Amino acid sequence: MISKKEKFLGAMIGSALGDAIGELAFRHPNKENLCAQLDKREEYRYTDDTAMALGIAESLTKQQDLDQQALGAQFHENYLKEPWRGYGPGPPTIFRMVESEDIGYERAAASLFGGTGSFGNGAAMRIAPIGLFFHKSPQLYEKACLSAAVTHAHPVGQDGAALQATAVALAVNLSPSDPFDGKSFIDKLISSARTREMKDKMLSVRQLLDQNTPPAKAADRLGRSVAVHESQPFALYSFLRCPKSFTGCLFCAVLNGGDRDTLGAMACAISGAYLGTTSIPASWAAKLENLSHIKDLASGLADMKV
Repeated sequence: MISKKEKFLGAMIGSALGDAIGELAFRHPNKENLCAQLDKREEYRYTDDTAMALGIAESLTKQQDLDQQALGAQFHENYLKEPWRGYGPGPPTIFRMVESEDIGYERAAASLFGGTGSFGNGAAMRIAPIGLFFHKSPQLYEKACLSAAVTHAHPVGQDGAALQATAVALAVNLSPSDPFDGKSFIDKLISSARTREMKDKMLSVRQLLDQNTPPAKAADRLGRSVAVHESQPFALYSFLRCPKSFTGCLFCAVLNGGDRDTLGAMACAISGAYLGTTSIPASWAAKLENLSHIKDLASGLADMKV
């Protein structure tokens, strides 16, 4: 029996490794070369994907709940400490607006892209701590949207993040010692989707798995860009194709092009939440940057009561 703490550790460490290894895959897109790099490197460095996920975990730990303004401030503080993590243009723009115009983070985010807000995958890439913390809460979807809205106002951006959080929560609540019911898993996400874009992609994931479509073709069909409806679905496909193998899920996610680090972060958050920390190669985890802090946050979230 895998404990809740092991699953929380699996999700947080797994997501960070998916991010860090996915970032390496941009320069080493061949599996053999990538594995050689993993053996060679002394440390695996993560990107803004993990930096922002840690920000969510830090804020939840301090606030004991999801507080949008506090979360935005945590993101802002972490960015100012480490602006070199590879942030896209959205968060820094929001942070500058908050500083110069004295407005809240959610309002600043809502002004982006002509007032439509972002539907990028930046809210989904970091959402694992929300899926963990609220894994038994009926408010999970709404809490995930509130978390997303700090930077992503577009309904698709929020829906994609909420579905990613839902996938993490579903994985936490399943035992890997039981037979895995992939159809039930994807059907729950199909019924949870609230935008046409995400619902259609969840339906496509189910169809591609039913047809045993190989990863390269699935990536072409689902997309692998920075738009959340063109990346989160392939991350989900990667998990559902390899539910019993953390490494299989990771390599599927990061070796088929596109936004590799974010694909890895999302796919491996679900895989780690399902399989637990013992499924992750110990030699990889030992090289992960800031492993002790990640472990402390994951353990702290597991100990907290929602």
